[in-house]
Amino acid sequence: MQVYGPMNCSVKTRLWRCAGAVQVSPDADKGTLILMMAVNGGDERTVSLVEVLEEDEELENEAAAVLDGSDPENCSYPQGYVKRQALYACNTCTPIGAEPAGICLACSYKCHDGHDLFELYTKRNFRCDCGNGKFIESKCKLYPGKDGLNTNNKYNHNFNGLYCTCKRPYPDSEDQILDEMIQCIICEDWLHSKHLGCAMEECVELQEMVCESCMNKAPFLWTYASHLAAPPVTKLSPCEAEVEVNVEENTEENSLKEEEEHGDLPKKGEPSASPSSPDDDKAAADGQTSGKRTHGQMEGSASEGGPEGAGCRLRELEGKGPVRAREGAVFWPYFWRSKLCTCVSCKRAYVAAGVPFLLDESDTVLAYENRGKAQQEEEDLLMSALNRLDHVQQLEIIYEYNDMKTELKDYLQRFAEEGRAVSPEDIRGFFEELRARKRRRMDGGQFYCS
Repeated sequence: MQVYGPMNCSVKTRLWRCAGAVQVSPDADKGTLILMMAVNGGDERTVSLVEVLEEDEELENEAAAVLDGSDPENCSYPQGYVKRQALYACNTCTPIGAEPAGICLACSYKCHDGHDLFELYTKRNFRCDCGNGKFIESKCKLYPGKDGLNTNNKYNHNFNGLYCTCKRPYPDSEDQILDEMIQCIICEDWLHSKHLGCAMEECVELQEMVCESCMNKAPFLWTYASHLAAPPVTKLSPCEAEVEVNVEENTEENSLKEEEEHGDLPKKGEPSASPSSPDDDKAAADGQTSGKRTHGQMEGSASEGGPEGAGCRLRELEGKGPVRAREGAVFWPYFWRSKLCTCVSCKRAYVAAGVPFLLDESDTVLAYENRGKAQQEEEDLLMSALNRLDHVQQLEIIYEYNDMKTELKDYLQRFAEEGRAVSPEDIRGFFEELRARKRRRMDGGQFYCS
């Protein structure tokens, strides 16, 4: 299977792909392997084997963050429009020129093995297309009974293996200049750093980017950018040694400091001051975004839910200034979504601009990756526990689990057929009966064994 896409390898790995030659240096000593690479037909770069191994581990972690949040065994179609999942486009089944289509992780393994795939990283609110009306000669092996089209899916040129405003493939055989790509959180396209209209920010707290085109489609975001986002950074010119200058440095920093002093923004290194539960506080301490806002936050607090526009956070910021230049991509810190206004007027504006998901902090890629990591950690703990058991004990657990699953399904099926609701007492009664049967079986000397 060939997979192409901006997330298929890191920036460092792209350097390897552009290398004209790789040699082992004769100067290696103390057991350290040194690799010499002729990059772009001239310059040599050396890396140690330790660096290579560390890079490999970094790539594995990146892949795990993307894939662990999606099911590799079952087609995601029955789940409907999944909030966020790993997606691929198949250039073999739906080549460029055909209608664009996206397939889930499981279908990329089971139905499109050996095909040319475009990696799309993750996208929101998408339903798997595999085998539907867009696939003329192939059916989904995992879930064949699909509707002809998924009308709510949204597609862009990524599904044709093209990225950025330059609409070029990745890797691009005609461009050997190394460049990092970053995904816009609104249109979810991948842009080269050189096409962002500004310099790339390098800060661990800057988790999300909105491209200039999407900023202009939701123009109220420029007001928030003046107060919440990182100040724009520009480069003077390549001939001036790539010197970086913060535009509006004094006004932006003073504005941020002023809001910090008044409690409107968390101070650097501190979590967001938005209302949160103990679980949210723990997530913030771990560098994670919190989940969905509370019902009160989504509906508007007492000050936000009054007459339309009353207590509007956006209007308050519009009156403060300064005004940020409306150009270039914008980089946002992790807490910015929690600072968006939720008054009635603003929520209508989000819907009109097609960005209501900005109010859902669990929509973020970071939240998706953290869910995948947590799920993988749970599975690792389970496997570790199973590996400590002997063969007979492992079989007993597997048989017991399968019995419980079958019996619970049959038990709940009776309620469905009779149209009755299942109460907590019903569930407790089921497990009490299950334990009683297990005791009788063990007292009678019945064991599972190989």
